[in-house]
Amino acid sequence: MSKTLNRRDFLSYSAMIGAAGLAGSAVLTSCGKKGSLPLREKGTYYVPDLVDKAIDGKPLKAGVIGCGGRGSGAIMNLLDAADGITVTALGDTYADRLGSLRSKLKSERNQDVPDDHCFVGFDAYKKVIDSGVDMVIMTTPPVFRPMMFAYATEKGVHSFLEKPIAVDSKGYRSIMATAKQAVAKGLSVVTGVQRHHQRNYVEAFQLIQDGIIGEITGGNVYWNQDMLWCRERKPGESDMESMIRDWVNWKWLSGDHICEQHVHNIDVFLWMTGQHPVKAVGFGSRQRRLTGDQYDNFSIDFVFENDVHLHSMCRQINGCANNVSEFVQGTKGCWNSQDNTIKDLKGNLLWAFDGEAEKAAHTQTNPYVLEHVDWVNHIRRGEAHDEATDTGISSLAGVMGRESAYTGKEVTWDEISAADMDYLPEKLENGPMDMSKYVVAIPGTPQGNQTR
Repeated sequence: MSKTLNRRDFLSYSAMIGAAGLAGSAVLTSCGKKGSLPLREKGTYYVPDLVDKAIDGKPLKAGVIGCGGRGSGAIMNLLDAADGITVTALGDTYADRLGSLRSKLKSERNQDVPDDHCFVGFDAYKKVIDSGVDMVIMTTPPVFRPMMFAYATEKGVHSFLEKPIAVDSKGYRSIMATAKQAVAKGLSVVTGVQRHHQRNYVEAFQLIQDGIIGEITGGNVYWNQDMLWCRERKPGESDMESMIRDWVNWKWLSGDHICEQHVHNIDVFLWMTGQHPVKAVGFGSRQRRLTGDQYDNFSIDFVFENDVHLHSMCRQINGCANNVSEFVQGTKGCWNSQDNTIKDLKGNLLWAFDGEAEKAAHTQTNPYVLEHVDWVNHIRRGEAHDEATDTGISSLAGVMGRESAYTGKEVTWDEISAADMDYLPEKLENGPMDMSKYVVAIPGTPQGNQTR
């Protein structure tokens, strides 16, 4: 793959609508300096039409694969985003998770999924997709995303893919190939990078593409927070079941938190620049985690073309300084997501997002709902839409940084995109696993170079 790969090449697969501007956006305090050269010309990148609710149209049947917390949240977001949606199928590896969502749908939305459309097991995803759904939400642990996306696309079903959408090199290549197939079939594919449907981010993105901060020269992205949840193994559980129920702490299932969570922030910088990193050097450590085999923290130096550097930092440790934000520096100014502002090199305010104006102009301000509005609008208009390509690139950037931290070595984009790395076990069944494969990586040792 060429090191000069740019997102505009990939976006040719996307439906290029809405590029003229953000309909109904909140008021800008400034339109930027005249004479600024745009980073990208309008029409070469996608801007969503962030309306409050999806257009009316044909009734749609939806399925959910992965009925845990994120799956429950996503299907509620979809039901808030559009009328005429019926949940007709549910699937999960374990019956208790499915039962919880089924009860929630009945009690809160009066949607009753019949017994013969509730599927349990590792093949539940196929049964949901084959049940006659038009659209499917995929919120299982991310390692399963590539194979499920491939099957849904083969069957002509529109997909919502929760991020990250790949945790290894093989999964990335599968995602990229399937995304092209989905576009060829006219399918709408949206991913869970909700900042792409968040009005303050979208406005900043448009201004940066218009050249308000000049050429991008670097940036910093952060996801530092307290420790996430963990789950101790219960008596009678197999290795496989115990790991899946504690999936967020196992690197083969989640990709480690630099991929599973911090992908949001990495993705924002890639979105703003239209590029991917060409190499990465980083480090990380495990100090407080109670289960699994992941790290607690990462610090990565991503290098882009023209020697542009991005510092990526993420941590999940209690009692530390927290920060979830992005900062982009340009030759004429900078953007800071913490306070939703763009300033020139002297610190003068060029733009600030007006949240109160957004609330006055819109009834829906939740980006988790707005991404589903966009998804349904493309489906009902019969327009192909591809977010999988961009999110696949961002997911692989997370993998690249992770592998540099695990090994202590510099990792290039060409190496990681072609690597023989496959986290998916050969057998997907409840039972014993070779737990010697799932150990904490130690940089500078052969152990740090393990693919599992």
